[in-house]
Amino acid sequence: MKKLKNTKIYIAGHNGMVGNALLRYFKKIGFKKIYSVTKKKLNLLNQKKVENFIKSKKPDVIINCAGRVGGILANSTYPVEFLNDNIFIQLNLINSAYKNKVKHFINLGSSCIYPKNSKQPIRESYLLNSELEKTNEAYALAKIVGLKACSFYNKQFKTSYLTLMPCNLYGPNDNFNIKNSHFIPALIKKFSEAKNTKKKYVEIWGTGNPKREIMHVDDLASAVGFILKKKLSNNKKLAKYITANSLINVGSGQEFTIREFANIINNLTSSNKILKFNKKYPDGTKRKVLDIRVMTKLGWKSKISLKRGLKNTIDWYAKEKTK
Repeated sequence: MKKLKNTKIYIAGHNGMVGNALLRYFKKIGFKKIYSVTKKKLNLLNQKKVENFIKSKKPDVIINCAGRVGGILANSTYPVEFLNDNIFIQLNLINSAYKNKVKHFINLGSSCIYPKNSKQPIRESYLLNSELEKTNEAYALAKIVGLKACSFYNKQFKTSYLTLMPCNLYGPNDNFNIKNSHFIPALIKKFSEAKNTKKKYVEIWGTGNPKREIMHVDDLASAVGFILKKKLSNNKKLAKYITANSLINVGSGQEFTIREFANIINNLTSSNKILKFNKKYPDGTKRKVLDIRVMTKLGWKSKISLKRGLKNTIDWYAKEKTK
């Protein structure tokens, strides 16, 4: 284990919710050589600069948490940016990893890239089986390019690049901007801000009926750490799986409707508001829960309960608001 903790890890996108959680996690478990760099110092859209950075740092592991992310409104408004930025960031990192002989590359995908009407729970093999959800099609296509790039490198050059596909994530350092956030931080912000007002209602976009599986970002960090340790230890079971399929789902199994999430957050924030659903906004995919049998068989499972995770995030948001 001491040898593993001297592994040089570069986390791309360390200032985002996922990257920040990984940075905290690896420091907590004792990894000593963790590299990160701000967007100002390294523009991941610049291929040459990315290659030079990887060449100079010589990391053993690259974990890609970088990219443009957002909710339904942001995806619908800026499809070109979501497509271009995510494709270039992923390919610049993956190509640079190969050119500089980085053995371990872990790419983070998103469950929203699975087909709109997938059978449930969603297996890794369902990818590209049917049409994508239109409200985030550009983002989904871009992330599929990154995922497939890892797969093609493995097939052609015998690398061991891997994409982990998490369900909807939430937690500290999330984006709480109503215009381009995902639904959990949007709900937390709406109920937190409505708490001390005379307003009777809190507006929820859509019907409230779609079902979503969510997971605290610290659980994903532990899953990445779990997989990385197995890769660094040359775990035969994992290596065999990656050779056949370079994609693994990571989920919590905690699935509720948007309405149920809203009621839980309403209670946890003590807002006591009436829910008002604005059906002019699209619902997106009706149901989305991942089949997590691969991770379960490897020996990992989610540990953070829904209420504990949401309370942790609500408290973090409240603290940040006072700064």
